[in-house]
Amino acid sequence: MILDHKKVERISKALGDPYRLKIMDMVKMQCQQNNWMQCACIADNIELAQSTISHHISQLVDADLLIAEKDGRNAKYRVNKEVMTAYVNFLNQFKE
Repeated sequence: MILDHKKVERISKALGDPYRLKIMDMVKMQCQQNNWMQCACIADNIELAQSTISHHISQLVDADLLIAEKDGRNAKYRVNKEVMTAYVNFLNQFKE
């Protein structure tokens, strides 16, 4: 997967918020154990209003950093490894 500059900008903006980075880290850690993280678990671990957490998650999903799946009435999330790898590869071109 190759990302265009507009996609890289969207990902960078999404990752530019400390709460979104924390959410990404939490999802990554949880997914190492059972592949998905429930939205309720995210809310239990971040001291923000549910609506604010939903906004942050929405930004991460819109940037394709998280993959969302409905689980009945709830949602669960996992890191989109393909997009993360493409993003890192894009950034790696600047280190030479």
